Amino acid sequence: MGFKCGIVGLPNVGKSTLFNALTATAAAQAANYPFCTIEPNVGEVAVPDPRLDILAKLAKSADIIPTRLAFVDIAGLVRGASKGEGLGNQFLANIREVDAIVHVVRCFDDGDVTHVEGRVDPVADIETIETELMLADLDSLERRVDQLEKRAKGGDKESKETLDLVKRALDLLREGKPARFVQRRPEDEKTFRMLGLLSSKPVLYVCNVDEASAATGNAFSRAVEARAAEEGEGSVVISAQIEAEIAILPPDERTDYLAAIGLEEPGLNRLIRAGYALLDLVTFFTVGPKEARAWTVTRGTKAPQAAGVIHTDFERGFIRSETIAYDDYVSLGGEAGARDAGRLRLEGKEYVVADGDVLHFRFAT
Repeated sequence: MGFKCGIVGLPNVGKSTLFNALTATAAAQAANYPFCTIEPNVGEVAVPDPRLDILAKLAKSADIIPTRLAFVDIAGLVRGASKGEGLGNQFLANIREVDAIVHVVRCFDDGDVTHVEGRVDPVADIETIETELMLADLDSLERRVDQLEKRAKGGDKESKETLDLVKRALDLLREGKPARFVQRRPEDEKTFRMLGLLSSKPVLYVCNVDEASAATGNAFSRAVEARAAEEGEGSVVISAQIEAEIAILPPDERTDYLAAIGLEEPGLNRLIRAGYALLDLVTFFTVGPKEARAWTVTRGTKAPQAAGVIHTDFERGFIRSETIAYDDYVSLGGEAGARDAGRLRLEGKEYVVADGDVLHFRFAT
């Protein structure tokens, strides 16, 4: 199961620098001009999780395999993208393919780096991008209404339900609010996702600050944080330039470098964890002498579907899962200790996997 976060923003806000640091590669060109990223670049990153190392040590695992997230570097959007300005149509299509949006906003003042709008105003930048996504959604939905109404009048139940969601989304969009705020029931979710609305995707704001503000943030980033709080969204303060420098340092030099600038860990670690939380993901583990491995599923996933993430045969032939909570596994010294203490549980098809579960699946071939 793959999860993708699309990195978006206006040109020259630091998207490609951030992406390069995330993937520790030079795959995405970073340059001081718009549209330096013409095709979306995709990089996978490990999700930092100290629990995995602890489990591997207890089980004496030969290999450690973390769970991963994909980040897509999408070229900079500009005002008018919804009408095809710049490379708008292509960029909007790339956004449609991701699960969540990491919105990088410029929170630094530097006369050597051109701002496409001629000024530094991160909240206005957010509104520019949000407006383009909403305009694209409005156009998409308005073109569907007539056909849906005809089908609904003809008694098509599915079209009637879809039309109701479309009208609610249109009402909100016309008020200048993104589609992710449409009120809906759990049973509406599948139909809502099928609408493919750009402004319905969860958003994490990344405040790209100057190096001096990496530990404390600045007035620009605080304005973004206030905006995010109003929307109920998350935000992270990062200096993309510092992260790029950290990425090329030998691992044994990174701790001293971070301490010297007042940071406990790379900002990218916080970004990755925030992206993981944004997608409402949980981690379960499989642990043994061969390997300790972390796996990613959405919150609420049941045991057979979690087994299917490892291999489709596991889901088809699922019998039960041997389940140990992470805290029990660690406090009792591993699987044998948990089994002896009666903390290993046998869970069936209706069991909802919890974050940190150590699982061993039984299945019929």
